[in-house]
Amino acid sequence: QVQLVESGGGFVQAGGSLRLSCAASGRRFSINAMAWYRQAPGKQRDLVAEITNGGSTDYADSVKGRFTISRDNAKNTVSLQMNSLKPEDTAVYYCYARLGARGDWGQGTQVTVSS
Repeated sequence: QVQLVESGGGFVQAGGSLRLSCAASGRRFSINAMAWYRQAPGKQRDLVAEITNGGSTDYADSVKGRFTISRDNAKNTVSLQMNSLKPEDTAVYYCYARLGARGDWGQGTQVTVSS
């Protein structure tokens, strides 16, 4: 099992930026990839961005060109730099560690973007 702790959420005006961070502890050697998901009220939890151990990245179409995922393997952290934020980016953002066929979730951090 991997424990994940997110930080960096908050309130920002449209057009602004936020940086989310996630620190992993526990069975870190079992992690294949790390990702950020988000869930808005009344909606399903969707993938925002993912980064593999090899550094390959994948982004949701809605955030391409605005968000950047990065990973520091030495510090066991993954970050999400979010620029040009829009009100529709408002959601709880969750860090996710993929361990083969399963994964572990962080507790989530709220991001609110005002218009």
